[in-house]
Amino acid sequence: MKPKKRILVVPLNWGLGHATRCIPIIKALMAEQFEPIIACDGASLNLLKKEFSNLTCIELPSYNISYSKHGFLLQWQLFKSIPKLLKVIREEHKQIQSIIKTHQIEGLISDNRFGVYSINVPSVYITHQLTVFSGYLTSWLTSKIHQQIIKKHQECWIPDFENNPNLSGKLGHIKAGKFNLIYLGPLSRFTKTKSKACYDVMVLLSGPEPQRSLLEQKMFSELKSFQGKAILVKGLVETIQTKAQNNHITIYNFMTSNELEAVIQNTKVIISRSGYTSIMDLAKLEKKVFFIPTPGQREQQYLAKRFNNLKIAPYCQQSDFDLEKLKNLDNYSGFIAFKNETDYKTLFSLFKRE
Repeated sequence: MKPKKRILVVPLNWGLGHATRCIPIIKALMAEQFEPIIACDGASLNLLKKEFSNLTCIELPSYNISYSKHGFLLQWQLFKSIPKLLKVIREEHKQIQSIIKTHQIEGLISDNRFGVYSINVPSVYITHQLTVFSGYLTSWLTSKIHQQIIKKHQECWIPDFENNPNLSGKLGHIKAGKFNLIYLGPLSRFTKTKSKACYDVMVLLSGPEPQRSLLEQKMFSELKSFQGKAILVKGLVETIQTKAQNNHITIYNFMTSNELEAVIQNTKVIISRSGYTSIMDLAKLEKKVFFIPTPGQREQQYLAKRFNNLKIAPYCQQSDFDLEKLKNLDNYSGFIAFKNETDYKTLFSLFKRE
């Protein structure tokens, strides 16, 4: 029997979104008789180990991108990290070449990992950021740099629709550029089913520290006075799952994809960051959602404003949130279903070529 081709899947560990949107890709690879190997670091690696305990997982050097407690300092914090980041990217690229040889890799899928590319095997880059919003004076530069990284790959897969209506707006759509762009349609690990609401509000935490913890503290304080049944998922992928009950609030450190899918569907209103992967998941499940973008993350600010303007979901800044703002949801439609059947057989044909 002919051995399965091994495909290395490498998501960025910056929040859990890049890892979770690779879950349907990994499942599809297995269904198409490839052997996925996962390489990552930190919480994203821990999450994928729990989702795919039977697959080989390799730890890569961490980018260790740190956030400031003050959102307006984020750009400066990232600028200071550039020399260290470039060093890690060089180390990452060197390790990837070694993994290709050691594990006989025949294809690469990088989800925003800058050092993951090769001239020796077919290489794909997944991103929804053809345009990178970094600031009024710098977005053109960061976008050009990111586009140069994209050009190192044979194909760029964009998890969105090519035409309107779409989810990413200006982020995933540009007027010109010499890229081999393939629009997959939105990627989600979830499937909508009929359900009966068990919770009134769900707080879905995610993203890098310290902003994740700051929002956790604020939301727990707000929910104490909430007149209803609430659930809070911290987004902390730890060795053992924990569950706590504080009066009307149920608290989990993390949930597996199947658990999260069930609870989201059984909740009337979701409070979430406006990260792109969260948007794809919530859109797939047709949820009513209130967005709180991560302070200083211009991409999340843009997406939150966009869905507010489209009257799909309201938002506010983290410092301004209180439960009274949830009443605004009556004036918004919530997400409606998107129909998307990705043709994985055709998509993976790049890796089938001899």
